[in-house]
Amino acid sequence: MIKVLCAVLLLLASLDARENPFFPAKGEKDIPYTTNLTQNIEPLKRSSITLPSSARIIKKVTIEYENLDATVETKSIELKNTVDWHLPIFISQSYIEVQKKDEKQVVQKKEAQEFKEIASTKYAKFFENFKSLKIVTEDKIIRDFLLVKPHRIVLDFKRDASIKSYSKENKNSRFSKIRVGNHAGYYRAVVELDGLYRYKMKKVYDGYILNLR
Repeated sequence: MIKVLCAVLLLLASLDARENPFFPAKGEKDIPYTTNLTQNIEPLKRSSITLPSSARIIKKVTIEYENLDATVETKSIELKNTVDWHLPIFISQSYIEVQKKDEKQVVQKKEAQEFKEIASTKYAKFFENFKSLKIVTEDKIIRDFLLVKPHRIVLDFKRDASIKSYSKENKNSRFSKIRVGNHAGYYRAVVELDGLYRYKMKKVYDGYILNLR
């Protein structure tokens, strides 16, 4: 009788016992599976991406990353900042504030530089300063417009004169090539650009200034 009673008690106790102590009980959350296998992946130092010449505003940065359990997720940061497509965008885990200040000073120094001459004809001289093109001339611009392939600004100056065809290439300049040719009643200057831009022109006392945007 005692043996039968003990057997019944053991059977009842086993109903509440966990089937396998190495697996989580019902209602418990398991820890994600990870691996101890060593992956030969270099640590992030510095990487960069270059934007196309049409880029002007950066709206969002998204990073895709892998977790310990091999699942892949993304994290984004919303932005609204202007960018210069000539300069690459970097991602790094070694942020240096001093470097940022130095780069800012370089940009400010470039902007503060005086105009330098990049092309010259009998009736018009062309000077560059960062994103600005100054045209020193006594002649009036009667037309100006933008063309593509290649991206270029066309300027028609009123003057009935004979002008020899002129062409000047400018390496490492936003105004990569300037061509001037003669037409009946006017001469035309074609300013080729190194990428996609819009421009704004204003009249100054000694000519015109074009600002790229």
